[in-house]
Amino acid sequence: MDETWLYHYDPETKQQSMEWRHSGSPRPQKIPSANIRWKSSRLDFFSDQDGILPIDYLPKGQTINAEYYLSLQVQLKDILKEKRRGKFTKEVMFLHDNVLAHRALVTQKKMAYLGLQYLDHPPYSPDLAPSDYHLYPGLKKQLKVRHFSSDAEVIAAAQTWLDGQHSEFFLSGLQKLQQRAKRCIELRGEYVE
Repeated sequence: MDETWLYHYDPETKQQSMEWRHSGSPRPQKIPSANIRWKSSRLDFFSDQDGILPIDYLPKGQTINAEYYLSLQVQLKDILKEKRRGKFTKEVMFLHDNVLAHRALVTQKKMAYLGLQYLDHPPYSPDLAPSDYHLYPGLKKQLKVRHFSSDAEVIAAAQTWLDGQHSEFFLSGLQKLQQRAKRCIELRGEYVE
């Protein structure tokens, strides 16, 4: 499980905007960052080796707390039964980060009740989160420098990209996790890049 913010406009980086020019060429026109509208939508999702499972776009004004997070867990359990028939076992191993809503006692009890066993995840470890090193780079690249006029537009673009990824893509991300975890153990918990 992970989450990310999807922006209506995410400007190119300085590196991306670099151009070769002759000394007499006019300077390129740039939009000052103060004029950029940074509206966003928060995407919460679950994935496994076969792809993305439930996707939730956080409603405007809603905050992530244990109650909201637990509602996502219940949705996940129902969707696992429906979409992963024959693969669903008594317990599901679950990797999520260490934010308060995920670590709350009420969350841990509900996860145990639902048969979702969570794996400990070291704090501040994007090197061990498949979404950070495998999923987000492609998604963010697809959305970068595009202008979206509404939440629905940016959500549809993200959904289209996610739906276009084959199960091999998601399996590859989990295989990288296994390699990265082994490397992290060899380095005694040091950051893996």
